[in-house]
Amino acid sequence: MKKNSINYSDLSKKELEYLKDTYIKEKVLSMSEKELKEFVSENISHQIKSTIGNEEETEAWKEMENFFQDEFDIVINNIQKKIQSDAPLGGINIENKKEEIIEENNNLDENSKIDMW
Repeated sequence: MKKNSINYSDLSKKELEYLKDTYIKEKVLSMSEKELKEFVSENISHQIKSTIGNEEETEAWKEMENFFQDEFDIVINNIQKKIQSDAPLGGINIENKKEEIIEENNNLDENSKIDMW
């Protein structure tokens, strides 16, 4: 691949913005469904789990609440019951529990969830 002598600073803001839009569009179109799902999963995971401080935690909470809508209380209830029922066992394998909780929540009525696409 030939190295380009043009640098981002050679473009106007409008040109650079158009280049970025073009890249995003072409990048997404070139990805398979599996790649898209992995990419989205990674980004949502980072967005929700990497919260710092009350403001970001509140924002993540609102996003989850909006996603689960009327099922939000049920999801929280299921999580609390699951964690409480596992507590006396002495140690919780967090990764296994996350998988179980996610699976349980995925089994909720799919029609109540918002289609992100």
